[in-house]
Amino acid sequence: MIVHRAGGTMRIIGIDPGSRATGYGVVERQGGRLAHVAHGVVRTAPAASLAARLAEIHRGVAEAAHRYAPDLAVVERVFVAVNPSSAIVLGQARGAALAALASAGLEVDELSAREVKQAVTGAGGARKTDVQSMVARLLGLEAEPPSDAADALAVAICRARLGPLAGLVIGKRRKRRRPRSLADLGRLPG
Repeated sequence: MIVHRAGGTMRIIGIDPGSRATGYGVVERQGGRLAHVAHGVVRTAPAASLAARLAEIHRGVAEAAHRYAPDLAVVERVFVAVNPSSAIVLGQARGAALAALASAGLEVDELSAREVKQAVTGAGGARKTDVQSMVARLLGLEAEPPSDAADALAVAICRARLGPLAGLVIGKRRKRRRPRSLADLGRLPG
């Protein structure tokens, strides 16, 4: 159950998971107004073992959740990657972030990158630079945040804009047609 702060303010932390860079962004929503609280990137050492990188992601996200005391968390849902190994590592990084947020006692929602881009830029296929620009504009920032932090802020902005309607939108299952061939997956052999 989400508890609002005095005056109906809600603080939301958004997370853009990645195995090398996990962005976080914190916004507050009061009525129809959004305010920037903080943003940053948890960077892991490329030479570190996967276990060490996952531990660093967990620590960094847990620290951000503790420092900024959000009322709710929202994490970008993993897309299907072409490379299965990359998808697995990304899923593990996302799992480390989810575990850190759940350990902080937060309710965690999930949104797809397409939903986030649509809500923030008006186009579900927007480029990263478009997201950075719109996030800076929407939050009145003097400079565009780094791309991972901008994506995390966009996730938080999207959830904030959903407000009380979030339960109707988040978790809604879409029936998808099962692929019948490699061509249906967008990959042709050869």
